[in-house]
Amino acid sequence: MEIAELGRRVYQTAHLTGEFLLRSGQVTGEYFDKYQFEADPVLLDELAAAMVALVPADTEVLAGLELGGIPVVTALSRHTGLPCAFVRKQAKPYGTLRLAEGAAVGGRRVTIVEDVVTTGGQIVLSTKDLRAEGAEINHAVCVINRNPTTPTPLTEAGLTLHPLLTPADLGPTQQAK
Repeated sequence: MEIAELGRRVYQTAHLTGEFLLRSGQVTGEYFDKYQFEADPVLLDELAAAMVALVPADTEVLAGLELGGIPVVTALSRHTGLPCAFVRKQAKPYGTLRLAEGAAVGGRRVTIVEDVVTTGGQIVLSTKDLRAEGAEINHAVCVINRNPTTPTPLTEAGLTLHPLLTPADLGPTQQAK
């Protein structure tokens, strides 16, 4: 499916207007309710299929960030055949005591998977934690980068962001080319 068509469908499915406080602390009048496109199995599958081309060839593990990155990483894993890890914001204080569940990340080339990126703050935090566990991380992929370029915190952390959709791709009048 063409990127323009995916952008139009995501916009129709998940775009909201109003006043919204973002995780970054920013306030915006436009919001993409990621759970709306993640809860649509057909659209999520089509997004994941389109994201396959964004995954660096040397990736050994896909790491989805809690909570929105989990459905995306699961769908993307199905399409790539790569194992995935489910990354918590902090290690759980019981049971396995793990930060990342699922595939092992230590000593492996890991690509972070996120749904929507504004400043990249959670990606940076999770990357630091996973690197401390021995993961080699240089890339992140996302469904939507709310910015026309990669947010500075990501480049400062040595990460390259590969977004499927940017603001130019999202709008009510996007047409398939």
